[in-house]
This record gives sequence, C-alpha cells and structure tokens, in this order.
Amino acid sequence: MKICTHLCRGNFASAWVAEGGYDPVAEVLFNELKVDGYFLEFDSPRAGNFAPLRYLPRGKRLNLGLVTTKTGELERTDDLKRRIDEASKHVPLDELGISPQCGFSSTVLGNKLTMEDQTAKLRLVVQVAQEIWGCKTLHVINMHLLSATCSIHTYLVF
Repeated sequence: MKICTHLCRGNFASAWVAEGGYDPVAEVLFNELKVDGYFLEFDSPRAGNFAPLRYLPRGKRLNLGLVTTKTGELERTDDLKRRIDEASKHVPLDELGISPQCGFSSTVLGNKLTMEDQTAKLRLVVQVAQEIWGCKTLHVINMHLLSATCSIHTYLVF
C-alpha cells in the first residue's frame, strides 16, 4: 500500500482559500512527512513555481495537479506538457504524474462545472499521461475515486 497526501488550498463551490508557493514548507514537507507521494496543486500562478520540488527525495511520487476543478474551461494539451517538462527539471519524469488539482466537489453542491466539463478534464488527464508516459492500458493507470463527506477526489496515479 502506498500512502500519499494532498495539500489543498480550498475548493468550496469553485472558490479558494489560500495562495502562495510551497517554498516555506517544502523542505519539511518532502523530507519529514512519512508518505510515499504527494498530490500538489499547480493549476494556477497562485501555487508558485516548481523550484521547491528540488527538495523532493528520489523515490517519492509527485502528482502535479495541473488541471483545475474550479472552472469548466479545458486546459490546452501543449500547456500541460510544457508544465510537466518544467517540473521534470526538478523531479525525474518517471516520478511525476498528472492529476486534477483537487476534487470536483468539496460539498454536496459541487463546483461550477458540468458533468461534461468534468469528463472532458479527466479524458485530458488520461490523454496527456498516455502521450508523456506511454500508458496504453488501464491496468497501468490506476484511477482512484476517494469519497468522504460528499467530496469526490479523482486522481490518476502512475
């Protein structure tokens, strides 16, 4: 079993609560927290840059939350690939993954996305993963649906 953690900046009704890069917490977060991997939000400039990833030890996984769950606007494939390339300057590509930045719903009311928006975003995540990491079959991509208190978090773990 692998244990991973997600750092959330808020996701209530497509809103957010906090902003700022991971710089102040990166060294402790990556080296003292006893987990196998991280799901970090990188869907907007408010998350900062990838420089703090230099503290991530080899062997730990990092899913880049590049696809926002706050709006229905679909990200561009080329932009996502460029961001993954930027992150790979700090973390080896084979230790990276891509995911939505958070769940599609933190309350029963959900976020300001339609089911079609959500489906398109998940398809985009799978498409980018296939193009970058060569994942061809679903047994390579493990999709986890985590639910608690009306909150659905969907992540792709490689």
